[in-house]
Amino acid sequence: MTLQQIYNLAIQMGIQKDPRGKDRIKKLLVREKEKFKNLKKDEQKEFDKERLFNPYSDTRILYGSPLKKIKRVLVGIDIGVSEVLLAEKLKERKKPIDLIISHHPLGKALAGLDDVMHLQADLLASYGVPINIAESLLERRISEVARTVSPLNHNRPVDAAKLLDIALMCIHAPVDNQVYQFVKKKINQNKPEIVEDILKILKDILEYKEAALLNVGPKLFTGRLERRVGKIALTEITGGTEGSKDIYEKLSQVGIGTILGVHMEETHREEAEKHHINVVIAGHIASDSLGMNLFLDKLEKQGIEIIPCSGLIRIKR
Repeated sequence: MTLQQIYNLAIQMGIQKDPRGKDRIKKLLVREKEKFKNLKKDEQKEFDKERLFNPYSDTRILYGSPLKKIKRVLVGIDIGVSEVLLAEKLKERKKPIDLIISHHPLGKALAGLDDVMHLQADLLASYGVPINIAESLLERRISEVARTVSPLNHNRPVDAAKLLDIALMCIHAPVDNQVYQFVKKKINQNKPEIVEDILKILKDILEYKEAALLNVGPKLFTGRLERRVGKIALTEITGGTEGSKDIYEKLSQVGIGTILGVHMEETHREEAEKHHINVVIAGHIASDSLGMNLFLDKLEKQGIEIIPCSGLIRIKR
C-alpha cells in the first residue's frame, strides 16, 4: 500500500463507523466545499483542502510522499521526538521504518483538534439531548480547547520526522469511531442490568483484559457496582476530547443512568456524580489500542508489518 492508500483507508473506516451516519457526513463535506468556493483567493490559499474530503481535522498525513510504498510501520498511541529517534535506531537492527503512525494528533492535526468536537453534538442528540442545547454547551467547550492547544509546540515530532526523512501520519477520530461502535455492539448484545455487568463485559475484550493486568483496566468512577444501569450513553469515547462538564445535568434529564467512556477529568466526574449518573471508564490507552488494532488488522492483511510502541497493546483479530 502507499501512504495515500493508508490515509484513505483510515478516513473510509472512520466514516463507516461514524455515529452521525454517512448522510450527515456527506452534508458536512458539501458544506465545506461551498465554504471554500465562497472564500477570496487569498483565503483559499490558507484553507486546509483536506477538509474537502476528510471530515476529521485530527487525522492527517504530516510528512512524506503520498505515493511512498509502505512495508513496515511503527505505531504508537503517542508519538514524540523520542519515538521518531527510535524509528531511526531500528535501522541498525535491519528493520527500516517506512512510516510512523500516531493515534493522538500531531502538528496541524493537533492544532485542529477542536473542530472534530462538533461530532459530540450529534452524539448527544442521539441520546435525547435537544440539539440546540448540545451545540450551545459544546461551543463554549470547543472554544476552550482551541485556546488550550493554541500555544503548544505542535510540530516538534513532525520536524524530527522531516530531518530523518521518515513518513509520519496521525489517525485519531476515525479510530475512536471504531471503539465507539465495537463497544456499543458488545453492550447491546449482552444487555447489562447492573453496573458491575458493564465492567465484566469490558474485561472480556482482550485489550481491556490486558490493561487490567497493568492496573489500568476498566474502573467505576461514580456510582455503585450493584446499581441498575438504566439507559447507557457512550458519550466519552469519540469526538476529539472531553466535552462540556455542564452536559451531565441534561443527560440525567433525558433519562441517562450510566455513562461509559474512556477517560474523564475530575471536574466532569464531580458533575456526573452530582446528577446521580453512574460513570464507567474503560481506560484511555486500552481503548485507543482497541481502535488502532481494528485499523491495523486491515494493514496487516495487505502485507504491512506492524511494530507497536508507545503504549499500544497490539491484539490481532
